[in-house]
Amino acid sequence: MMLLKGKTAVVYGGSGAVGGAVAKAFVREGAVVHLVARGRERLEAAAAELRSQGGEVHVGTADAFDRAAVEAHLKDVVAISGPVNIVFSAIDWGDAQGNDLIDLDFDRFIMPVERGLKSWFNIGGVYARHMGENGGGTILGITANAAREAYNQMGGFGIACAAVEHYLRHLAVENGPKGVRCCWVRSPGSPDAPGVREAWLIHAREKGITFEEMHAEVAKDTPLRRISSLAQVADAVVLLGSDLASSMTATLANATGGGQVD
Repeated sequence: MMLLKGKTAVVYGGSGAVGGAVAKAFVREGAVVHLVARGRERLEAAAAELRSQGGEVHVGTADAFDRAAVEAHLKDVVAISGPVNIVFSAIDWGDAQGNDLIDLDFDRFIMPVERGLKSWFNIGGVYARHMGENGGGTILGITANAAREAYNQMGGFGIACAAVEHYLRHLAVENGPKGVRCCWVRSPGSPDAPGVREAWLIHAREKGITFEEMHAEVAKDTPLRRISSLAQVADAVVLLGSDLASSMTATLANATGGGQVD
């Protein structure tokens, strides 16, 4: 059974690692997928790969930090595929990590908070209104463990994740009566995501161990003894976007492999 058959889904950040994995899962589950980002070239390459797997995939460009651009792109999507049932955003917030808070200037610290909230204010607001006027839908996002736990040298990233999660809670409460759900996946940072993989490889070389041994070391305190892959995170997004999760809103799917125990 295809969980998303008959649904139209928009993926912001569709040319990135997370957005690409989610788009692939959406196609597999039967959704018509619209990929969107600021640049077209990488989107076209991602779309070509998904079409080769039998998916109906469309490409459009928009800047999530420009509300008018988000609205214009949505109009284009509706003209092609009709009302949108699902929107997922995994755009880059430009987080700056690697320094203590006391050593950061305010502009660098606040950057991911501003970018995270502004992009979600635009995407969430535009799509909540659209979905509320068209029978409902699901707004989906992704955050990290740092939304709940404090770590060293995270800059403003963890604070941005917490702020985005609470924005989505408020959006869910306000728009739930119109049939709009808002959920997100909390991810630990997947070992096959380029940024995470590069960091792990650096640490593995420093320790003189393999990548697989590095994975085991990072995951040693999680119940499953492994860190969720991009595909596993994408599967959680699919579940949230499907009718199987129709009773879920203002909440998350914990895809941390038990790294965070609720």
